[in-house]
Amino acid sequence: MKPKDINELIAENARRIQKAKNETPEAKATQTSKGKLTARERISILLDDLSFVEIDALASHRKDYPESEKFVPAEAVVTGYGTIHGRPVFVFSQDFATIGGSLSKMHGKKIAKIIDMAAKAGAPVIGINDSGGARIQEGVDALSGYGLVFYRNSIYSGVIPQISLVLGPSAGGAAYSPALSDFIFMVEGLSNMFVTGPHVIKAVTGEDVDKESLGGARVHHAKSGLSHFTYPNEADCIKGVKKLLSFLPQNNSELPPKLATKDDSNRVSMNLRDIVPVDTQKGYDVRLVIKEIVDASDFFEVQPDFAKNMVIGFGHIGGDTVGIVANQPNHLAGCLDIDSSDKASRFIRFCDSFNIPLINLVDVPGFLPGVAQEHGGIIRHGAKLLYSYAEASVPKITVVLRKAYGGAYLAMCSRDMGADMVLAWPQAEIAVMGADGAVKILYATEIKNASDQAQMVIQKTEEYKSNFLNPYIAAERGYVDSVINPENTRTYLVSALQIFSQKSEQRPKRKHGNMPV
Repeated sequence: MKPKDINELIAENARRIQKAKNETPEAKATQTSKGKLTARERISILLDDLSFVEIDALASHRKDYPESEKFVPAEAVVTGYGTIHGRPVFVFSQDFATIGGSLSKMHGKKIAKIIDMAAKAGAPVIGINDSGGARIQEGVDALSGYGLVFYRNSIYSGVIPQISLVLGPSAGGAAYSPALSDFIFMVEGLSNMFVTGPHVIKAVTGEDVDKESLGGARVHHAKSGLSHFTYPNEADCIKGVKKLLSFLPQNNSELPPKLATKDDSNRVSMNLRDIVPVDTQKGYDVRLVIKEIVDASDFFEVQPDFAKNMVIGFGHIGGDTVGIVANQPNHLAGCLDIDSSDKASRFIRFCDSFNIPLINLVDVPGFLPGVAQEHGGIIRHGAKLLYSYAEASVPKITVVLRKAYGGAYLAMCSRDMGADMVLAWPQAEIAVMGADGAVKILYATEIKNASDQAQMVIQKTEEYKSNFLNPYIAAERGYVDSVINPENTRTYLVSALQIFSQKSEQRPKRKHGNMPV
């Protein structure tokens, strides 16, 4: 047989690669009919133009499939690397148009390889999930494919940022890779995540529920807390991923990118005097405070509809990326509860993993009371918040806006929980508890014996407020570094971030701690 010349070999390679891309009208129609983009269209929108380099396009599964499934283009997952705003990222995109995006052993190997490469290169990995689940033809080999991915999600946690887009079904074991990543993005009416589907639930428990009500984007965004960001369409969702990456370093050895800003570091914001009422019985939206202190009022909130009594998210102050954790008096008076403790503690640990300083805005009256909270484990969940702050070694700056009572204040990063700087506004109330509860305990006998008990309560309440509900006792003891005017908060934060930019702490040598979970 005459050997093929180089042109024939190149043509053969091009034919194989083109076939593996599965860019047929039928494949596109499969996605279009569901209102979805194709796997490759998603990558094209996500990455900078012409930056995508595909890996393992010709990978193939074992050959004992039925004849009709001998060839599975790209093993139903597109993998490779490219750039976003010029910064390297690695990406995989499951192809639902190919055998339902089902995961085989080779499919799992391709994803595992990309995650390994991302870790070696010190770059984020972005997973676009759209899969019907394990490829049943492969049995336990498919399970092995999932195991390869889950293991890497776990060991590279805190090493490189891991971001998951769920742009279709992600059911059963498939749901756990996104759950192990740092952030999950979902699209309304498109994304579904659940361990057991509606049919199984109906058969086992008798409950009748559809996919959207069981594990749709809004459910996970507002109820379960699994999703961090939810968007109305894929294009906006992908824009959100790019926005998130703009705040993050490439890996745990780097600092976040510093952005040039025209926002004056010494900008005075008189609006802050009016946003936070001195009257502790009145609520307000703490996000208005945040927007006054971050650069250009640009605050990227995380999980905005879950545990609304806690606000978390990213911003820049003086060009530096910061993670912001704030009590929200507009919801449950800003009390800490089970969900808000979980929400904040995971965010704190992410920021600490990737060298992002923490700004803590405190207005907390305590832990939410109630039998449901106690039986649900508020002690255990609240302990996560304490643990996360104590463990975090990044710069931690706490600003007491108003109420800071008891153990809840400790859980919001007081001086003794590791805050590097504690600032307080003049209306701050730093105490073991509020006036009403304290007076009933401290002066119970006097009130009981008083001829006018109501007047005695009023008198003792005013005395308690005057003597204890202010920032000055804490400042006298050194628990507060400075009592500042609200309008100067941004200036103090910029200064504190600069002075602690080279912060270094020595911790006891250990394998790892045992965080309450």
